[in-house]
Amino acid sequence: MMLVTGATGFVGQALCTELSRRGIEHRPISRDPRPGFLAMGAIDGASDWSAALADVETVVHLAARVHVMNDKAADPLAAFRAVNVDATVNLARQAASAGVRRFIFLSSIKVNGEATAPGRPFTASDAPHPQDPYGQSKLEAEEALLAVGAQTGMEIVIIRPPLVYGPGVKANFASLMTWAGRPFPWPFGLVENRRSLVFVGNLVDFILACARHPAAANRVFLISDGADLSTGGLIGKLATAMGRRALMLPVPSRLLEGLAALAGRRAAAERLLGSLQVDIGETIAVTGWSPPFSVDEGLRLTVAAAMQDRS
Repeated sequence: MMLVTGATGFVGQALCTELSRRGIEHRPISRDPRPGFLAMGAIDGASDWSAALADVETVVHLAARVHVMNDKAADPLAAFRAVNVDATVNLARQAASAGVRRFIFLSSIKVNGEATAPGRPFTASDAPHPQDPYGQSKLEAEEALLAVGAQTGMEIVIIRPPLVYGPGVKANFASLMTWAGRPFPWPFGLVENRRSLVFVGNLVDFILACARHPAAANRVFLISDGADLSTGGLIGKLATAMGRRALMLPVPSRLLEGLAALAGRRAAAERLLGSLQVDIGETIAVTGWSPPFSVDEGLRLTVAAAMQDRS
């Protein structure tokens, strides 16, 4: 039996769909009552997991307070810690007491940092360098989980994905798809950044690989599609998937950075012009896993779902 928290979220829904397709027994957790789910209410450091953990061998912990732009919390770090650290540790301790064999935690590449230098992708062995409350809370959760594992013998698996996309994706990626379908030129023809992404189908497949692979125990893994894209390359592939062609103007990156600074959009420019790459070589070497979906397949499926929703 596999327990899945955050089962109503973007990754959780995809995971539970795949578990059902493969005929793997699982217990999805939701905040509110809904058919086929076990309702837990708000998950915090005092939640009682005794009923949910009955006969569970593996926990996949996806529930989290996610990163948001312009966080309105009075104390963002305390708000992140309450869910991402306290609630996670509480579940892990109860899971260990209930005899759970393996605890899989979905962390974030933000534990490593916000950007990489050209040709210097993040690796799992790099010293953590979170730069916001969300990334800090994920690092603290990782450290606490590894301590629980060392104390109890429960196996811990930590996965740090970059941006996850796929059918039903929301927020910035959904906005980018909308803009990519519009017929105007983009100023990214000279932007040579590289960013790693992971298709939700690849992430789900890797989670399931980690649930059973002996060598995954007590390891930290980075995950991606295995093919990094520039901003212009990503927009071009999205446009192609929509049956369009994206026109890229040759504007120097430094000029774009300067214009963004003048407009007070430096952070947005860093996301569009900067690099964030992950090295999945160790992930492949340890587990033998490889992404079942190429980045082109993932983007095509994502765009097709979005276009169907709009029709």
